[in-house]
Amino acid sequence: MKRTAALVAAQTIALGLLPLGALAGTFQLEEATVSSINRAFDAGALTSQELVQLYLNRIEVYDDKGPSLNSIITINPDALEVAAALDLERQTTGARSLLHGVPILLKDNYDTFDLPTSAGATVLQNSIPPDDAFVVDRLRDAGAIILGKTNLDEFARGSSGLSSVGGQTKNPYALDRVPGGSSGGTGASISANFATIGLGTETGVSIRNPAANNSLVGIASTEGLVSRGGVVPLSFTQDRTGPLARTVTDAAIVLDIIAGFDPSDPVTAKSIGQIPAGGYTSLLDKDALAGARVGVFRDLFRSGPIHEEGLAVIETAITDMKAQGATIVDDVTLGFDVFGFLANSRVNNLEFKFALNDYLESLGPDAPVKSLTEIIEDGRYLPRLEGGLIGSDAVESLENNPVYDELIARRSFLRNETLKVMDALDLDAIVYPMKTVPPGVIGQPDPESDNPFTSIAGLPGIVVPAGYTSAGLPIGIEFSGRPFSEAELLGLSYSYEQATQNRRTPSLFPSLAGETIEYESVPEPGVAIALGVFGLSALSLKRKKARSPA
Repeated sequence: MKRTAALVAAQTIALGLLPLGALAGTFQLEEATVSSINRAFDAGALTSQELVQLYLNRIEVYDDKGPSLNSIITINPDALEVAAALDLERQTTGARSLLHGVPILLKDNYDTFDLPTSAGATVLQNSIPPDDAFVVDRLRDAGAIILGKTNLDEFARGSSGLSSVGGQTKNPYALDRVPGGSSGGTGASISANFATIGLGTETGVSIRNPAANNSLVGIASTEGLVSRGGVVPLSFTQDRTGPLARTVTDAAIVLDIIAGFDPSDPVTAKSIGQIPAGGYTSLLDKDALAGARVGVFRDLFRSGPIHEEGLAVIETAITDMKAQGATIVDDVTLGFDVFGFLANSRVNNLEFKFALNDYLESLGPDAPVKSLTEIIEDGRYLPRLEGGLIGSDAVESLENNPVYDELIARRSFLRNETLKVMDALDLDAIVYPMKTVPPGVIGQPDPESDNPFTSIAGLPGIVVPAGYTSAGLPIGIEFSGRPFSEAELLGLSYSYEQATQNRRTPSLFPSLAGETIEYESVPEPGVAIALGVFGLSALSLKRKKARSPA
């Protein structure tokens, strides 16, 4: 409670949201940020109900019809009702946090007690878990509105945005292109302005790839910073959860809420003492690049004709960092073929069966299936998954398994070698392309787009828009560094973002009527953020589905 009150105060002051006299401005739903939404809330120009309805209108026009982006699996039927209750709470006791009344979208592998959690798989399409995922619980407690659940690669196995439940999600910058994955639905929907912020998950590239493909900011944090509790798993070693947002600030605001210890996910004990007291947003600094030593990690640069445009974008980004005062240390290398190393270092195929079976057991007697074996026998999944599912199901044990032990050792080796080089060169961060090919064409191979470096090393990775190809397709640059250096990396990412302002709104999804609001008013008492008010109100906005007897 004390940490939360201090955090809200620091965020509010840092973002300039404390109301002083009359407020005047223009609210635009297109590219709306948490800050712009709160200003409109504080001015009395916008309510959460109105905001939810504006987003629902966009989803109907652009996701269900028109371009048919096909990014969302489920809309929360209670979203408007929850928004009305949060509006009343704001007027009576104040806002719980900067996310009070702000609509967010969740990848459909996050457990929600009130909505199905399918992981994109037909066999789980009607599965409603008994509880929220840990980070979803935190977001609801912060006053965020769960607007809906987004499409993903089935069981988070893939990077094209295709599932048996949701079909194929498209890229908002080119409808014949993939959004990336496996958090493709979240990436596409947030880029198209269907909600303010989204949550994704990552085992290999699944937050960072959609961030790059959709010109977004994506945070794949240090192993142990953010809980995976209540998320349909792919790997209990490599899985990570995190935000996808249109700005670094909004991504940091979400990280402030969701980072921290979860008893149900013991690895998060590593986060204790690692989170800034004032929150990540309090450390965002537009001048952070000045004097920073930034290493260009050339091991993660590919070559060849398909990479030329992307490489040019990244080189421009490096030049821009230097112009902001960064000391660029070029040609950083580990001295071996890193891409070759990464290709033989994933543990998820060995862990999937055991992680998924544990998750299915957590659903209790209402679980639609009890094991991966039953899923395979059921047969309702994309045909391309069959070989991988059968292979994972054939793993008998992880104990005394020399192949598995070697993969775990390779993770430690990669992390240690990276940190040795960073220390030897006195680097604050390393930068490299998330990938240098644009989003692939739907239904075609997407070569040389894989970069699971941070997920295998267990290091933080933050992707920020770097620019576009001549065809207007996004390219993202990634910042990485030492474990739990998210504050420093966010500062550098923010500094780069503020200097370049690279993100462009997808032109296929323009503003609709009613999405621009001009206002000038004095906020009513109680409308402004009430610092320290963060608990559940007398209104029951969050319920738990009663567990069935075991």
